[in-house]
Amino acid sequence: MRHLLDTRTLSRDDAIRILDTAEDMAAAQQREVKKLPALRGKTVVNLFYEDSTRTRISFEAAAKRLSADVINFSAKGSSVSKGESLKDTAQTLQAIGADGVVIRHPASGAPERLARSGWIDAGVLNAGDGTHEHPTQALLDAFTMRRRLFGSGAGVSDASGSRGRDLDGVSVAIVGDVAHSRVARSNLWLLNALGAHVTFVAPETLLPYGARDWPVKIHHSLDAALRDERPEVVMMLRIQSERMHAAFFPNEREYARNWGLDDARLERLVDEAIVMHPGPMNRGLEISSRAADSERSTVLEQVANGVSVRMAALYLLLSGEREASI
Repeated sequence: MRHLLDTRTLSRDDAIRILDTAEDMAAAQQREVKKLPALRGKTVVNLFYEDSTRTRISFEAAAKRLSADVINFSAKGSSVSKGESLKDTAQTLQAIGADGVVIRHPASGAPERLARSGWIDAGVLNAGDGTHEHPTQALLDAFTMRRRLFGSGAGVSDASGSRGRDLDGVSVAIVGDVAHSRVARSNLWLLNALGAHVTFVAPETLLPYGARDWPVKIHHSLDAALRDERPEVVMMLRIQSERMHAAFFPNEREYARNWGLDDARLERLVDEAIVMHPGPMNRGLEISSRAADSERSTVLEQVANGVSVRMAALYLLLSGEREASI
């Protein structure tokens, strides 16, 4: 594959290919020696214009476990803070021989601009752009759902050669600040491709413009959504106050009372339901400590699975002959 820029244009077959490759990577991580030689001699640049802990460290670990050389670039303290453009930065990366660029940027569309510009020959992987998309987060979420709902071997070949199952018919509720969440958007498109049924739960002020035209159910009441949709997956989103420039709800206490996953709502989930959160969590606001730390919670599994999924994405991006963008 040439680039990984979004999930909206990712086909079902390509998504399952990434998830199944991630199963192979996860299996390799159970060995005593976790490192694989697959990307030896390749150089991966983590180009982060936004602060991140989980995503940057996850990509760094993934690249190193594939034996790639890793260069971490932070906009703070770099020439970017002196006014250097994305084009000039890209040409610098081209000059040092970058094979892959993992980019996180506050502007929606920046990864696609980098990939389509002709400034650089490297494969580009979107690690989050503005409020647009975060494809590897959605992939690791789907990977976690498959494993928790269908078993850790969900992607392992059976005797007939089948690679396992997708998420057909699974009910997923994505709750909270959908308007500012690239995670919600990427999950919607990917989960629809994999056959899941997605519901957004949020106040009207925290829904994206045009969301009612998307393939998604919408609820304004979390209690009603839990009762009517009976979700097997409840994904809580962080309130992204750093992206808010207006009052989207009266106060935090009202938000927690109406849209937070508190202890009482946790008890009302269906027996097989799991609780997800992309992190970082605001405990006591969108999720209670009991819900975050319960056996239903997959928060730490998502972090661990992120390494396997990003190993798969980097491997498919950089090994062998790169194909058309997916």
